[in-house]
Amino acid sequence: MTTFSLKRYQQHTLDALETFFRRARVADHVAAWDEAMARTGQKTSYDTATMGDVPAVCVRIPTGGGKTTLAAHAVARVGQAYADTDAPVVLWLVPSDAIRTQTLAALRVPGNACHAGLAEHFGDRVRICALDELATVGPHEVGSAAVIVVATIQSFAVRDTTLRNVYSFDESLAPHFQGLTPEQTGHLDKVTEADLQKQPYLSASDLGRVKPSLANWVALNRPILVVDEAHNNRTHLAFETLRRLAPTCLVEMTATPVKGSNVIFHVGAQELQQEDMIKLPIVLMEHPTGWQDAVRDAILTRDRLELAAAREKDYIRPVLLFQAQAKGGEVTVERLIQHLTNADGEQLPREQIAVATGDQKELDGVNIGSPTCPVRYVVTVEALKEGWDCPFAYVLCSLQNAHSAKDVEQLLGRILRMPYARVRQQPELNRAYAHIVSANFVRVADELTDRLIKNMGFNAYEAAMAIVPAQVVLPGTTDSAGAGGSGAITKPKLPEAIVSLPSMPATTLPVTLAQLVELRPTTNGATAIVRGELDDEVAAFLLGAFSGKAQKAVSAAIERERLRQDAVKAPAARGVPFARLPQICLDFDGELQPLDRRLCSELGHFDLFAEPVRLDGFHLRESGKSYEIDVDGGQVGYKVAKPEQLGLNTVPTHADENDLVRWLDRECRQRDIVQAVMLKWLLALVRHLRRDRGFTLTALVRARNPLAEAVRREMDARRQRAVVHGFQQALAGLTAAPVLADSFRYHFTFHPDRYPGRPPFYQGSYRFQKHYHGSHRIHDLRYRTDGGKLSEEFLCARALDEERRVKHWVRNVERDERFSFWFPTSTDYFYPDFVAELDDGRVLAVEYKGKHLLGSDDTREKAQVGQQWQASSGGRCLFLLAVAPDADPAGRSLEQQLEEAILRR
Repeated sequence: MTTFSLKRYQQHTLDALETFFRRARVADHVAAWDEAMARTGQKTSYDTATMGDVPAVCVRIPTGGGKTTLAAHAVARVGQAYADTDAPVVLWLVPSDAIRTQTLAALRVPGNACHAGLAEHFGDRVRICALDELATVGPHEVGSAAVIVVATIQSFAVRDTTLRNVYSFDESLAPHFQGLTPEQTGHLDKVTEADLQKQPYLSASDLGRVKPSLANWVALNRPILVVDEAHNNRTHLAFETLRRLAPTCLVEMTATPVKGSNVIFHVGAQELQQEDMIKLPIVLMEHPTGWQDAVRDAILTRDRLELAAAREKDYIRPVLLFQAQAKGGEVTVERLIQHLTNADGEQLPREQIAVATGDQKELDGVNIGSPTCPVRYVVTVEALKEGWDCPFAYVLCSLQNAHSAKDVEQLLGRILRMPYARVRQQPELNRAYAHIVSANFVRVADELTDRLIKNMGFNAYEAAMAIVPAQVVLPGTTDSAGAGGSGAITKPKLPEAIVSLPSMPATTLPVTLAQLVELRPTTNGATAIVRGELDDEVAAFLLGAFSGKAQKAVSAAIERERLRQDAVKAPAARGVPFARLPQICLDFDGELQPLDRRLCSELGHFDLFAEPVRLDGFHLRESGKSYEIDVDGGQVGYKVAKPEQLGLNTVPTHADENDLVRWLDRECRQRDIVQAVMLKWLLALVRHLRRDRGFTLTALVRARNPLAEAVRREMDARRQRAVVHGFQQALAGLTAAPVLADSFRYHFTFHPDRYPGRPPFYQGSYRFQKHYHGSHRIHDLRYRTDGGKLSEEFLCARALDEERRVKHWVRNVERDERFSFWFPTSTDYFYPDFVAELDDGRVLAVEYKGKHLLGSDDTREKAQVGQQWQASSGGRCLFLLAVAPDADPAGRSLEQQLEEAILRR
């Protein structure tokens, strides 16, 4: 049986969604948004213009990130967190019928990650249907099973609702509308005169009657809305349509959000690559001499990859995508097929070629991933069928002009997905390949870079690094030395910067640049070749030669080349190792162990029964047709359940204590708690609520989702108290016991290919020279404050960068214990803002604190832990709590504070 594990970025995305919606349910969605932005250090305001009082957030994930799988997990978590149900109604909207068909199959078919995502949360309590299948869903299933309806936005998007069948009277849906109260139907469409004229079987007696229609069924059940490729649906009509469906909330998924999207979580392409979801870089080869050369070399590339794939454990059959020219062009589908199969051409077997165009659909019904499938070449003209997915696609050969090639970014997306979402053992299988008919690499690279940014969700840095020429080994990969060579570190040799220009500059090159810059005319402009660093003097000359739009284009080209040069110069790209950082350890039962959450929890003797069994943060007051539930002080509206919902779903009539306890165990289970202990504690808790707090079992069952939330909070609070107690015990013991491991077993090293920084990256005009991953790849470092001043953390980073004894440094990324350096504290892991390696091999951790934070308990604890790490290191480690000069008792500048910390022995 295939098992599917969520990638780390997917789990973080789901956590962000769940946290937002849980908070929105207690407070309101604007306040929940502000809290979410504060946690991530962002200043973006919530946009209420589109959906008003309906919470609406967007997840930004680049092409290849698994948006459908993510959404399959999200509907259950959002349903519990905000809609207070474990059987939500979901309307899943997609942009086209082809994607609708693919989505339905992905959600329905066992063995698919999307189906597994639903099964993990709902088991077999889920109905997945198209709109025309909705009549098969009975009223008894709504509320007992999750109902997921997949449809196109076009099915609903119309101003005159009489023009769409979803708004038409449908008697087969009438059972869903029986016995409803005026409160339940007030927002639903009623039969009008227009309906009488359009539907002759209606009579005057039906006027004003609630219309049993598909749209009304959706609105009656106030669905969770999931909108895929949401950037396609940002019109006034689209939002008018969404509001008409009376959703509980809206979750948008897209690679390229537009203005007005409330982006709650942003995943970068670098994260997808680090999680082995996509192949990067795209190795680009231009062919100026003709399309036949492009075809030949693309085939040779695919053949070489198939040889490499034979050495892989997993079955992989690399596939080459050809983009032919449209009818009337030189290289049409027919001409290309003839060339590929004829004796005077490439002599490929015809059965290995599939044509996928509007007229020829040779991929329909073909499982191209099957070992028995012979297809190795796919020929298309525009986009492949939407939803077609084949991680075996490795090579793109576009025979169209790169500037005007239609849908080239969609085809690029096809070759980015990584087979089995696992890094390959053969380095060449971790990349994608593109062969383009062109005489100008830089112009083609610029075109593709623009499309990666505008249409595929890459940021500028990611896009600039995603395209490399065929003769260049990507910095940071494991080819040559990294794959078993000498591994010698060499001084960085900057690649030539090649800047595309609209025309030859009218001004003459200054003498100072004559040896550095070469200007070459091309058929459609000019190219500047810079042999060395593209510095400010070179940029000023190139920009000064143009004005208006032309100058803007040159500026963008200069920035792209600077990004590439910066990446090559970065120590990580050159294979320079970062010094090992010893971890804080504790002698525990005679063995040295890292002081992490698990150990602190053990030291604190985390035990659910260590404190009296109680749940003080849970209150429920029943009043008529609704409940009011108070979870730790937050007021939560809770509507009365339907009669069939009053028992647990696994029990057809009545639920007893054990049913509720078993359900709570499934919802609140934690891996380190033995199930027998968990069940015993939950049973004691339920009996306490009934005996001592006076709750009826029916009330607890009806409020089981808020109850589960309160239980999770109580468990987390008890665990945290144990961790605090354990940490305090450990901290006291550190003064007498060794705390740093002398062996290599307990250390941390910054990995050159695994920087977990997330966009937006640093964008200031100051260019850092020593950041381990380059100046353009610095996580969460603001250049200026909202008031226009240079930010304090930037000033600290600049001081570190300019300190002559610093070899290189890293902007440490919080909340990523795998690839960032951390210290334990009583509340959580503490990630120092900056970590540096000095020229003499010592390491320095720097935490910057503003004046307003200096007196806090959190700051004092961090300083204590950092100083203990330093004191126990035998002189190998330094820790500095840096402050602004006006907050320093001696008035020292940041530069002076750094110097004194480094000179300290």
